[in-house]
Amino acid sequence: MPGLWRAGIITVMTKTRVVVGLSGGVDSAVTAWLLKQQGFDVIGIFMKNWEDDDDSEYCSSNIDFVDAAAVADVLGIEIEHVNFAADYKDRVFAEFLREYAAGRTPNPDVLCNAEIKFKAFLDHAMRLGAEKIATGHYARVRERDGAFELLKGLDPAKDQSYFLHRLNQTQLSKTLFPVGELRKTEVRRIADEIGLPNAKKKDSTGICFIGERPFRDFLNRYLKQEPGPMLDEGGREVGRHVGLSFYTLGQRQGLGIGGTKSGGDAGGLHAPWFVAHKDVAHNTLHVVQGHEHGWLQSPWLEAEDLSWVAGHAPAAGRLAAKARYRQSDAPCAMRMLDGTAMRLDFESPQWAVTPGQSAVLYDGEVCLGGGVIARAALPPVAAAAPGSAPGKAGRPGPARRPTASR
Repeated sequence: MPGLWRAGIITVMTKTRVVVGLSGGVDSAVTAWLLKQQGFDVIGIFMKNWEDDDDSEYCSSNIDFVDAAAVADVLGIEIEHVNFAADYKDRVFAEFLREYAAGRTPNPDVLCNAEIKFKAFLDHAMRLGAEKIATGHYARVRERDGAFELLKGLDPAKDQSYFLHRLNQTQLSKTLFPVGELRKTEVRRIADEIGLPNAKKKDSTGICFIGERPFRDFLNRYLKQEPGPMLDEGGREVGRHVGLSFYTLGQRQGLGIGGTKSGGDAGGLHAPWFVAHKDVAHNTLHVVQGHEHGWLQSPWLEAEDLSWVAGHAPAAGRLAAKARYRQSDAPCAMRMLDGTAMRLDFESPQWAVTPGQSAVLYDGEVCLGGGVIARAALPPVAAAAPGSAPGKAGRPGPARRPTASR
């Protein structure tokens, strides 16, 4: 082992050990290479998070592990296969099903990051003697005045800070995001130049345990179908839904009512239909025609189950927020309702704000944290329904989210 003679004593110089989550994809592969180039002692870990029908055409971690092992071989690093499937099923998948059964639309990637990739994986890496962990996420960490900030990735088209907003100070202090400093095109170029076997591998999309299979087919295996009416803005039944759990706000495909003309004036014969509201109490799905229909626009939202990167809420005032991943930052005014909820009032109404998704706050490039959307402005027909408070969406029972160290 290399060392230095100092005052007659050999001082051993050890490399900082970093454990990298190797997924089989190009981003984590380049992450490992960059860290090795910087002189770190790099070990790879492949996380197996799903076991049910894992050998099917839709969800096979075996192929990903082969790709990750091939990368490790090229880079000359060790790789360990670790099974977190039991933790994932208990901490992430069970919550996913509870939320869908309640009529909400959860984002399991957010919970997976907080519960598995930066908790179970982090704990395992520390047991291996690691000082840091690293993943292929497009985000950055900055230390300022003894505190750690979560920053957007430099590639605006790939920034993943939205999915990481529940990370806390301890987690960020031990995390590296090397590709967050790069654009995706540069990552691909590096992978090709150094001869990585997955340089041209397609990016994974969708929820990891569903893969490319039809979403409704997957949910059918776990949730009961309860068909009911599908009403337009005038209260006319234009179709039947198969169960509210199988739809999300803003959904356009799979409604089975194409070509039906609305009784209102929101569009003509060929205007597409969108899901505008799910009335859980009456098992009714409200649909409208036209992407810009007023029922799809929400000037405000309220979020609960808050988590702040700094460990405390930011001061009330003007900030920006994302109510869904694929949207631009929306200027808004934030104020706390109490210690467990916040309200965001937007300068411009936001499209298809969906309970169960995350509302994430930003101050420029700094991700502050956020919470789970509990309610937003309701369409008139829903707000006027018996038992509904004006402008409030009924949330059927409190969210039963696992408590995590965040």
